Amino acid sequence: MKKHILEISGIQKKFSGKLLLSDIYLKIETGEIIGLLGHNGSGKSTLLKIVSCNLSASDKSVFIDGVSKNNSSELVDEISYMCQDQFVPNHLSVLKTIELSVAKQKWDLFYKDDFVKPLLRQKIKNLSYGELRYLQVKLVLFNSSKFILLDEPFSGLSPIMIENIVQLIKENSQEKGIIITDHQYENVMKISTGLLLLKEGKLHKVNKKAELVENGYLTDSAIF
Repeated sequence: MKKHILEISGIQKKFSGKLLLSDIYLKIETGEIIGLLGHNGSGKSTLLKIVSCNLSASDKSVFIDGVSKNNSSELVDEISYMCQDQFVPNHLSVLKTIELSVAKQKWDLFYKDDFVKPLLRQKIKNLSYGELRYLQVKLVLFNSSKFILLDEPFSGLSPIMIENIVQLIKENSQEKGIIITDHQYENVMKISTGLLLLKEGKLHKVNKKAELVENGYLTDSAIF
């Protein structure tokens, strides 16, 4: 299977005169799951929004397989971003949402999910937070994009839902490149093939858990 490579460089972002992101370079290939770690307010969500063109940043350069893709319209089918907010209209049924969002040949596979089956006839507005979150993660993972950005995918999910999503992420990573950030860092670390720590506006590659202690992300007790 052909590998695809996403490279983004020159990302800088200021808020209220404060530099949040400074000259960020990010590279991911299909087949990889990159875990993005960092304290609250470090800029993780901002970075994912910029990568997915949901937020502007000056001097950003985007290349996919070596081809410049700086025009956001060129990235719609290449990068999918699941934000922390609801993006499915409340008036739709779960069934209609799936039919509008997922390729027809994948419907049967989507419906087989034991968490999705009992929800098909319900309206989006009647779902619990966890049910909606689970549905939205699956919708993003089932699309045709080469690269997927997941912001807090485990939020509000039961342990067994998390197991299902972890397995689905692993399966999709065989043909997609996935970046994931979540406060449940143990799940992020468990599933990732590579780790990045966002600290003081810079990305730092993490090779071992002890480095997260050295950089003030974890305490000593967390690594035992």
